[in-house]
Amino acid sequence: MKDSKSESYKQAGVDVVAGYESIERIKPMVESTYTKGVLGSIGGFGGLFAPDFTGMERPVLISGADGVGTKLHLAFALDRHDTIGIDCVAMCVNDIICAGATPLFVLDYLAMGKNIPARTAEIVSGFAAGCRQAGAALVGGETAEMPGSYPEGEYDLAGFTVGLVDEKKIIDGSTIRPGDRLIALASSGLHSNGFSLVRKVLGDSKEALAAHVPELGCTLGEELLRPTRIYVKSILALLADLGTAVRGISNITGGGIYENVPRMLPEGLRAVIHTDKIPLPAVFKLIRERGNIPERDMYNTFNMGIGMVIALEKDKVDQAVQTLTDLGEKPYVVGCVETGEKGVTIRGRD
Repeated sequence: MKDSKSESYKQAGVDVVAGYESIERIKPMVESTYTKGVLGSIGGFGGLFAPDFTGMERPVLISGADGVGTKLHLAFALDRHDTIGIDCVAMCVNDIICAGATPLFVLDYLAMGKNIPARTAEIVSGFAAGCRQAGAALVGGETAEMPGSYPEGEYDLAGFTVGLVDEKKIIDGSTIRPGDRLIALASSGLHSNGFSLVRKVLGDSKEALAAHVPELGCTLGEELLRPTRIYVKSILALLADLGTAVRGISNITGGGIYENVPRMLPEGLRAVIHTDKIPLPAVFKLIRERGNIPERDMYNTFNMGIGMVIALEKDKVDQAVQTLTDLGEKPYVVGCVETGEKGVTIRGRD
């Protein structure tokens, strides 16, 4: 006979059966990302991957971990969860591609107040889509139901990736020289940075997000939830085409242009970027005007339409632009590298 005072795990807020259902829902999504290095299948205690070191003199593994910050609150408000996983994958793989590494696999961590299997599957569908875009396998992760830590309608997610590169092909910016040219790859919008400021300026209520904004040509929510562009396949193709002519790569993530471009520069070199060379997406104009935000703060917070900056030999610019254009990117020659204090000089459009 059951003790009337006894409690079950479900009564405590954790539904094990819902967890099983979630696994069944996400299994085909996860398997859709598998590459030839994957061993085993979903459900084990660890993800197994056998990398191919063929042709490498000294294989080097490069790892990265990241999340999507307060962009999550927009997914909560709109109850739309199918793209936020793309953002999480992008935040991880776009970092390690800057070193020239091929992403091998991704792990995800999803913590929530209540496991709703349909929503969990929607979130993981985004992770799987991002992995397919990056050519990486989703080999495992963790789904944690944590009542009391998160409200029932909210969750947090993070990603972790491991990539592979031959040591002699690592891109660390050390070969950048004065006179090298800078190519910018267009972003798909805000990506996943600066959303605490965005939400303060533009609002994040369901009503505000559902409103059509003429300047954007869509609703505010559609623009703000636009997923982060994943540049992996384009960068790898460029490296295969140009090799060591590509001397540095910078992912324009948190901290914007001012903080991220110097991360690829050696001491004594300065990047000069002409922002009038690349179109400014309407969303940044909207944020700047509604928030009355100084220009420098904009460039120190947001990507301002630039998702990646690539430093390369000046005589390879035309070839690089053609290669990237053929791959579906929008490349712009935006500046050069000069001798000077390490940092960035922005010569603007205004």
